[in-house]
Amino acid sequence: ERLADDSPIIRYMACEILGRRGEAAEPHLGAIAERLADERGDIRRMACEILGKHGEAAEPHLGAIAERLADDFWEIRKMACEILGKHGEAAEPHLGAIAERLAD
Repeated sequence: ERLADDSPIIRYMACEILGRRGEAAEPHLGAIAERLADERGDIRRMACEILGKHGEAAEPHLGAIAERLADDFWEIRKMACEILGKHGEAAEPHLGAIAERLAD
């Protein structure tokens, strides 16, 4: 699978292509969620953005999204906070981490 390729360019492009596929990308959300831990910020941001577009289908990955609340890049922290905020009760276990980000 290209999402786990050694090349960051290939990983980014794989995320970008899946991001354009809408609901057709849903079977790949687990692999996309793994990119939230990528060494490259642009790939983490792309993965976060894609998961944010998939509503309930992304709920199994809220824990991985919540981990991005501590990302080095403020844009990714903000995006993670916004995504969790859209998931209401499903994101409740992550309220403490969200509250810590209020000072950002």
